[in-house]
Amino acid sequence: MSNKSTIKDLCECEALADSVNTTLDVYFAKLGCEASDNVYQMVMEKVEAALLQRVMTHCEGNQSRAAQLLGMNRATLRKKLRHYLIN
Repeated sequence: MSNKSTIKDLCECEALADSVNTTLDVYFAKLGCEASDNVYQMVMEKVEAALLQRVMTHCEGNQSRAAQLLGMNRATLRKKLRHYLIN
């Protein structure tokens, strides 16, 4: 986190982690003893796609602002938006 982080930011990050943990608990409970692979990739793609969609909405489609908010360059953002078919 940046130096601009606050206690509220840290609490919100904990809430996000709790949501991921809860969702994974449900996933593994449904999975049972069945084999599964690429769980890391599945989770990261779902979270990244949701993050990008939400940030683009927050930035009203402005890719430069979104890239800055995400801490990545605009070319990387554009590549990810194409990958997830986000306009």
